[in-house]
Amino acid sequence: MAIKKEVKLKFWDKIYLPAVIKGMGITISHFFKTLFTPPSKRYTIEYPDRRKEDIPEWYRGLHRLNTYPDGTLKCVACFCCATACPADAIYIEPEDLEDFDKEHPKEKAPKVFQIDLHRCIYCGFCEEACPKDAIVLTNHYEIVHTSREAGIIGIEELVKTKREGGE
Repeated sequence: MAIKKEVKLKFWDKIYLPAVIKGMGITISHFFKTLFTPPSKRYTIEYPDRRKEDIPEWYRGLHRLNTYPDGTLKCVACFCCATACPADAIYIEPEDLEDFDKEHPKEKAPKVFQIDLHRCIYCGFCEEACPKDAIVLTNHYEIVHTSREAGIIGIEELVKTKREGGE
């Protein structure tokens, strides 16, 4: 059996004036605190006028497909990244290679490799699962698309993604 406890509100509790004044005091204190904090020490920046330059190493941004120095993709189309992806954002269509490259022997290569950036949650599981270090998450955070279809990027865009440090 539930017992109902009747609460009697006092006059000041009924008009909420002390709570409103207390809330306004907190808001005004944050306003003046932010106003007198130097811009370099603020957590927010005035994007796009200012860009974040000291991005931490652990930041996970846009994906990159790594290549060997001769331009050959490191990816062997093993599906480890697609299997590890909890958002199901990676689509791979493999193709069998008939002429083996002596420097980088592999039986398969991705014919189609697409990442849906709108589905990706940037967890980094694809990077951890890859046995060839073919896919990495860079620190690029400016990812803008004008349509949903433009958010699905293929091999060409993934290879062009710059490495950390602007290489």
